[in-house]
Amino acid sequence: MLTQIISVTWINLRSISQRRASSLVAIVGAAGVVGVLLAMLAMANGFAQTMQAAGRTDRVIIMRGGSTSELSSALAGNAIDIIRTTPGISKSNNRLLFSPQVVVILDLPLRETGTAANVSLRGVTEGQYAILDQFAVVAGRRPTPGKRELIAGRTAAKQFAGLEVGQRVGTGTNSWEVVGIFAEGGSVRESEVWADAAVVQDAYRRGNSYSSVLLQLNRAEIFKEFKNTLDNDPRLDVSVERETRYYAAQSGMLRKFIEVIGYSIAVIMAFGAIFAALNTMYSSIASRSSEIATLRALGFGGTAVLVSVLVEAMLLSLIGGIIGGVIAYLAFNGLMVSTINFASFSQVAFAFQLTPALFAVGLVWALVIGFIGGLFPAVRAVRTSVAQALRPQ
Repeated sequence: MLTQIISVTWINLRSISQRRASSLVAIVGAAGVVGVLLAMLAMANGFAQTMQAAGRTDRVIIMRGGSTSELSSALAGNAIDIIRTTPGISKSNNRLLFSPQVVVILDLPLRETGTAANVSLRGVTEGQYAILDQFAVVAGRRPTPGKRELIAGRTAAKQFAGLEVGQRVGTGTNSWEVVGIFAEGGSVRESEVWADAAVVQDAYRRGNSYSSVLLQLNRAEIFKEFKNTLDNDPRLDVSVERETRYYAAQSGMLRKFIEVIGYSIAVIMAFGAIFAALNTMYSSIASRSSEIATLRALGFGGTAVLVSVLVEAMLLSLIGGIIGGVIAYLAFNGLMVSTINFASFSQVAFAFQLTPALFAVGLVWALVIGFIGGLFPAVRAVRTSVAQALRPQ
């Protein structure tokens, strides 16, 4: 049986050159489906990776209880003092790795269009720079505490106009001098601008209220104990999350939305690709009906014919899938774009990321298209009687 399958399949593949036009239609159809699908999945993956790159399991984000984002959270100064004295917070150079933060929205013009867009202005304390092990100043310096100065993330500096060192942004009492550019391991923080927390509180009349607290634990394993201590304190109403889980939740909504759109478009296009494959394989069988009948008359089984047709259809789709994947990689991988983060309502810049796992998903889709497109023609080839196939047309 295996010998028969290999023999018939080889005969089919050798004849593809005689059916170049119809075979090309099937290849192009599969390439289009895989290319579009992978472009959308690479977008969703790039956004999620940018968000989650900011997270570590031993770092904790604390907000007001019931808050879903820092913009809707408010922690009073007495709550900050209680959290600060909770056992389990790590130290560096005898200083707590602890940073109360204030997050507001700053309107800045986009470089490409000049239209105003939201960027997160984060007020931080000196503890912020000690907590983030990937933080690095790539130009200029850090803001001086007490002054209206800010440091911009490098992706924000590329995305928004006016964020060059020495420039001023904002107007009136909310005018800020840009004194530096920072990198933070390619995370979502690079889409933000930072200033001194006390200055941001004063500029936006926040009093002694903060949006959140970022801190680092002695060990990741004590998170549950640390969380229980804060949850059971009657003086507090807080939400305590690992940084990794917080950013995963932040990216989840948009990632699912992009994936749903991508798969929906791919399904619609897949129907067209399947019809292209059906047309190709029906044409292939019609042109070789006498040849197939002769093989069966010589003793070749129907299974060998069935498998050979399926292999041909799946091979054509696989070739199309590889082409579509390569085009998607060359056109989109690493492409920088920006979008609104639904959780913070601010712009987040990120790069498309097409991984081997996503490429494998595209190839599976191509094989499924080929299988479905080749199945019905293959069954027809097997069910057609030898006498009918050999009858002059």
